[in-house]
This record gives sequence, C-alpha cells and structure tokens, in this order.
Amino acid sequence: MASRESSGRRPHRLREVAATRRGYVLAWWGFTATFALLRLVTWLIREDLTFLGDVAVGGTHLHHYLWGILLIAVTGGAALGNRPPKVRAALGLFFGVGLALVVDEAALLIQLEDVYWDTFGWVSVGLALLVIGVAGSVLALTEAPREPGR
Repeated sequence: MASRESSGRRPHRLREVAATRRGYVLAWWGFTATFALLRLVTWLIREDLTFLGDVAVGGTHLHHYLWGILLIAVTGGAALGNRPPKVRAALGLFFGVGLALVVDEAALLIQLEDVYWDTFGWVSVGLALLVIGVAGSVLALTEAPREPGR
C-alpha cells in the first residue's frame, strides 16, 4: 500500500494513512466524535428526553471525567511497550476517547463544582474546540515520519 509520501496525494481512507500516523488520526477522530456524543447525551439526560440517566454509586454521581482518566491511564500504560501498528492505532482511538471524556468536564475540574450547564461550562466547549482545531491542523499541515524500511 503506497503511503502519502510515495504517492504524492492525501489519503482518503484510514488504511492509506501512514501506519506511524494512524494512532494520531484515530485519537483526533475519537476525541471529536466522543465530545460531540457526550454533549448530545448529557443534553438528552438533562432534558429527560431519553431512558438514559446519570451514573451513580451509593448516591454519588460519577462524572464522565472519571472514566476518561481511567481510560487514559490504561491506554498510557499499554502504550509504553513496542506495539504493532494496529495496536498503536487502537491505543490512539482509546486515548482520544478518554481525553474527550476529561476535557468535556474541564470546567468542572477547574471550579470543583458542577458547572456543566452554567456559563462557565463553556470553558469545556472552548477547550475541546481548540483541541479539535489544533490537532486537526497539525495533522493536516505536517508530514508523517517515514516508516522503517521505506
């Protein structure tokens, strides 16, 4: 499979993305999709428009940043070793999802109170849009490193 560097064109499918870069692309996609889905689901829960509800244990609400921190920790631990390209790609996706779970509640973590739907809650939205824009721009404007043996 020809990489972007050898064919001179932008990839149109994930399998056309250089293996050394797939994890980054999947992290960006996972972050973007998870952030959008989180905002939709939390709004549906808030408006009581779905059968879904908050996750609680013993009456304590478990915010989704908790799951994001756990997912980032597991992903980071798994990524420490030398991994095949498919595993690195999957780890990138899981990292992006975990990061979105945390960033979506950044305002709560800054204020240490539930400001998700308050005016200060827009800090999380702004931060997520910044991550999406900067990461997407870096991916679009930089070249993938050459794969070994090419």
